[in-house]
Amino acid sequence: MSSMEERRADASASGTALIQRILAGEKDLFHSLIRPYERGFFLQAFSILRNQDDAEEAVQQAMIKIYTNLSQLTQTDKFKRWAMRVVENEAKMYRRKRRQHLYESIDDGATEAPDDRPFRPRQFADWRDLPSDEVERSEVRTAVAKALAELPDMYSEVFVLREMQHLDLAETMEVLGISESAVKTRLHRARLMLREALTPFFAKPQVSLWARWKGVNPWLAARR
Repeated sequence: MSSMEERRADASASGTALIQRILAGEKDLFHSLIRPYERGFFLQAFSILRNQDDAEEAVQQAMIKIYTNLSQLTQTDKFKRWAMRVVENEAKMYRRKRRQHLYESIDDGATEAPDDRPFRPRQFADWRDLPSDEVERSEVRTAVAKALAELPDMYSEVFVLREMQHLDLAETMEVLGISESAVKTRLHRARLMLREALTPFFAKPQVSLWARWKGVNPWLAARR
């Protein structure tokens, strides 16, 4: 078993124990149950609503539903998948209430069509190759967040679940209610779109040896 699978198994066992104690009457443990997923819940809601306040409100409503319906969860080891589905549905309902998508199909069937159109990026810059200290810079995080926010919903949702929440293929299929091929296609295109969007930020020209030594005493450089 890989380290990732071991961590998932440990988290699942811990979550199952917490759920059993909560259902037995220890209601104060609910926050301990959801704490590892709070950031993920927000990111999932934000990928749909594109507004921080709305995402926070949607997550709050989803937490109430998760708490209220916790006893209906028959497979406690699937809590994360189930909870993400609740957040997904709540965010979409919140979006409809805002009436910003009044003329879109309620069943999201209209979102399937773009999958048939190939996306051919013009240039690439893979941010995943950057050193970890570079990725931690605030301007880098801001650039990635901005690029993610500009993705179409159908792509940002899959990217958040697979790349940021580390849900596996089956879990992502269940949360979004789409096929395996749709998950793979949307994730692939989300990666391509993000790489292209971030190219102007990350693509740095290679500095020649002459440029690096320009204005530097070559004898001092040679003695280093």
